[in-house]
Amino acid sequence: MSCSASPVGSWRGRRRRTPVDAELLARLPRLRLLSTSGMRNASIDVAAARGRGVTVCGTASSPEPPTELTWALLLGLARHIPAEARAVREGGPWQSTVGADLASRPLGLVGLGKIGSRVARIGHAFGMDAAAWSPNLTLERAAEHGVRLAKDKRDLLAGSDFVSLHLVLSDRTRGLIGEPELRAMRPSAYLVNTSRAGLVDGGALLRALREGWIAGAGLDVYETEPLPVDGPLRTLPNVLALPHLGYATERNHGRYFGEAVEDIEAFLAGALVRELG
Repeated sequence: MSCSASPVGSWRGRRRRTPVDAELLARLPRLRLLSTSGMRNASIDVAAARGRGVTVCGTASSPEPPTELTWALLLGLARHIPAEARAVREGGPWQSTVGADLASRPLGLVGLGKIGSRVARIGHAFGMDAAAWSPNLTLERAAEHGVRLAKDKRDLLAGSDFVSLHLVLSDRTRGLIGEPELRAMRPSAYLVNTSRAGLVDGGALLRALREGWIAGAGLDVYETEPLPVDGPLRTLPNVLALPHLGYATERNHGRYFGEAVEDIEAFLAGALVRELG
C-alpha cells in the first residue's frame, strides 16, 4: 500500500499542514510507503514510520524556483510594485513612490546553501555588496561564492539594506530572528523570508512592521497556513505577502509527481529509490 504525504495536486506548503506523526501512523496499520515532495519534510516522523515498517521516499527538488521568488519579493519591495501596479489598475495616483536602488547596496544573507548562494549570485549581477552569516558558515565557503563573511549575526543585520533568510528550520535556528535582531536592522531595511516562518519570532516581526523598526517584509512562509482571513499580515501596507509559492512551478511539480510515481514503482519492484534517512 502507498500513500502520499500530501493530497494529489497540492504543493510543499500544504504538505506541512498534513503531519504524519506516530499517532497517525498507528491508525494506518496497512501503510507501507510514504512518498513526499523533496528530500526533507519536517511533518513526517521518519523514525516512527521506520519503526512501524513504513518506507519514506522523496523526490528531487530544484532550488531555482525559490531563488527566483526571493528576488520577485525583494524587487517588489524595493520598487513598491504592488502599490504602483494597483494604482495604475484602479486609476490612482501616477508614480507616487520613490524606489530603493539595488546597485552598491548591502545584501545580507542568513544562510549560504543551495538557495542562499544562488541569491548571492543574482545580487552580484545587480551590483550589490553581498555578505552572509550562518551558525556554520566558514570564511572559505563565503569566499567561494564571492561573499563577505559577516563577523556575527548582529553585524550582518545592522549592516544590510536587504536581508534574506535561507536556513533549514531546526531547534538551533527556530526564532533566530527575534526582537533584538529586528531592532538591530536599519529602519530603511527590508526582510525577505522564503525559507521557514519559524526562523522569525512572529510577534516581534508584527511589532517591527507596525512600529517601523524596519521598512517592510516580503513573506512566502507562515506559522499558520493559509493565513487567517483577518490576519494582520494580509493587510499591513509594508508587507508583500505571497501564499507559499516558493517551489510551486510547472517544472518542479512535474518532477514531484513524476518521481513520486517512480518511488511507488520502485517500492513495488523491491528496489527503493530516494529513501529518506
